[in-house]
Amino acid sequence: MTDSTTDIVVSPVAAKRPVERTHHGDTFVDNYEWLRDKESPDTIAYLEAENAYTKAQTTHLADLRATIFDEIKSRTQETDLSVPQRRGDHWYYSRTLEGKQYPLMCRTQADSDDWTPPVLTSGVDVPGEVVLVDSNQLADGQDFFSLGAFTVTTGGDVLAYSTDVVGDERYTIRFKDLRTGELHPDEIPNTLHGATWSLDGTHIFYSTVNDAWRPDKIWRHELGTPSSDDVLVYEETDDRFGTTIGRTTSDRLLVLSCGSKITSEVRILDAADPTGEFRVVVPRRTGVEYEVDHAVVAGADRLLVLHNSGAENFTLGVGDLTLASLDELETVIAGNDDVRLTGVDASATTLVVNLREDGLAQVRVLALTDSGIGAGNNIAFDEELFEAAASGFSDWRQPFVRLSYASWVTPNTVYDFDPATQELHLRKRQPVLGGYDPADYVQTREWATARDGARVPVSIVRHKSVTDHGEAPTLLYGYGSYEISYDPFMSIARLSLLDRGMVFALAHIRGGGEMGRQWYEQGKLLRKKTTFTDYIDVAQHLIDQRWTTRARLVGLGGSAGGLLMGAVANMAPDLFAGIVAQVPFVDALTTILDPSLPLTVIEWDEWGDPLHDAEVYAYMKSYTPYENIEPAHYPPIYALTSINDTRVFYVEPAKWVAQLRATVLDHSKVIFKCEMSAGHGGASGRYDAWREIADYYAWIVDVSGARQEAVRST
Repeated sequence: MTDSTTDIVVSPVAAKRPVERTHHGDTFVDNYEWLRDKESPDTIAYLEAENAYTKAQTTHLADLRATIFDEIKSRTQETDLSVPQRRGDHWYYSRTLEGKQYPLMCRTQADSDDWTPPVLTSGVDVPGEVVLVDSNQLADGQDFFSLGAFTVTTGGDVLAYSTDVVGDERYTIRFKDLRTGELHPDEIPNTLHGATWSLDGTHIFYSTVNDAWRPDKIWRHELGTPSSDDVLVYEETDDRFGTTIGRTTSDRLLVLSCGSKITSEVRILDAADPTGEFRVVVPRRTGVEYEVDHAVVAGADRLLVLHNSGAENFTLGVGDLTLASLDELETVIAGNDDVRLTGVDASATTLVVNLREDGLAQVRVLALTDSGIGAGNNIAFDEELFEAAASGFSDWRQPFVRLSYASWVTPNTVYDFDPATQELHLRKRQPVLGGYDPADYVQTREWATARDGARVPVSIVRHKSVTDHGEAPTLLYGYGSYEISYDPFMSIARLSLLDRGMVFALAHIRGGGEMGRQWYEQGKLLRKKTTFTDYIDVAQHLIDQRWTTRARLVGLGGSAGGLLMGAVANMAPDLFAGIVAQVPFVDALTTILDPSLPLTVIEWDEWGDPLHDAEVYAYMKSYTPYENIEPAHYPPIYALTSINDTRVFYVEPAKWVAQLRATVLDHSKVIFKCEMSAGHGGASGRYDAWREIADYYAWIVDVSGARQEAVRST
């Protein structure tokens, strides 16, 4: 709103419209639940007022925002290509064009025996290239665009692709005849982003969600028929479980998976019999998770099963296609307290296992031979800190293992590993323009001691000109939920902070998966506060070690990491010079109490069930950010969200900010930006995404006292 006498934009004040929420004998008065009505003119007016206030409060950052955007853009090779992946008789790849928001999805013919990807040069026409999907054309006239499914029949004749032009992650599947370039009349609306073909290309399988945004149904569509005739293949009735559908690399099996946060169940079907009945592999048992793949071992069809029965960090076994119990498995890799197995994939000759060891994502490669499964070793790399991951085999006959690799200073890299020679072949390293030299930056890992004695790893990266432990402005990122691990990755955008003398630190706190399954278990349910205290202890470690000071430390987190930001703002506001909360899950208790809201019941295995358990209710109420704001001095806070987010509703940060304004001292330092045409991931186009990053990066530079000018020109 605007003060008419001074034309100064003042902070919005949301109306208080109290409603009572009573559970387990406790009543909470919620003054801002009315903001949940997205169609209300009052809600839209409030969001627009917040956007206007944020714009006014950050006007002085306009030049810095523009400079950071230009730096990101100037360092990025805008016209570029991905490394091709072979599938059948074609090489598939994407490419970007300067000035275009979205990539083009393309293919070119492959020679019959050639498995070395062609070397494609940006800006140069690719011989025989066919553009399968130009997302820029599909996005024309839309405020938001996302390409979901992109899958071609085994014969290479028909493409199924899906699009979302709202940001609510409801996609429409369409079909393109790649022989003629024409679209089939078939359209399937309101699907999730993926889709899976039958082996013969006559049918496609897809999933849909219910009103609570739970993927509860798997459908089968016959090409050439109306979607109204689609067959319901499976419906999951347990509200804790979601469903997915896929196909093994071998094309032998369709795999229908059901999973909660702690339990899974898999059904399989011969991919050549798409109208047949799926068979349950191992019936679900609470607390047991497993996944399956198909491999040919010693000439026989076998199931590879990665599971946690009796092995907290998972074990890998092999069994017959008729497998009905995990007890029937022969062990390939035994469970290990120090090694967390995270994924398995197979080609005709090679078995690949993704794993975590020493807190790092690594890859182990084993040979599939006529006599069985050979011994394997982790692929070695030169850097101390890195992330390596096998990206899966695009074709059953593929002789190489495709790897993604990065460190805090090494840009995203694609390797092909040759199991026969044990050699790594560099296929591409992300170009960074403007004279980027990894030697100009330093990556290290330290260990902070948590208040219960646990050692928490902390990744630190800085420009070499920044004095070691010299009290520099510092950005501390945290997440710590769902066993999600944050591994080393070099960011072009982050250079704009590092070159201004900022230290970037990442707290690998409990609730994440960096140190194995037990690391996750120690930061969930009735131990969730460990996530928050770990982050606070890491912040204090950085201050104690003189990496930074309280006046120069900024916190950053998104989604569940936004919950973390809201919690630490309440618990330790004096530790931070500023906090950025992206799509923050800050009204957690209200959400988890309401099973009609998207994802709530699924989330009970992560947070607990406060609706039916008084202990969980009291515990969550003691930390949920919205309900624990104090009339105290808080650091400046920048909250960002998107109105169409289906994972963390815009209403959570909207209510949180309204309560902050009504409660904390210096509430004018709280700003809130709501994108009015985006989803959980923010802006969809790459240029729009860069502007969004430049926006909050400029704010971070400002509140941390970092230099306005970069160390080097770009």
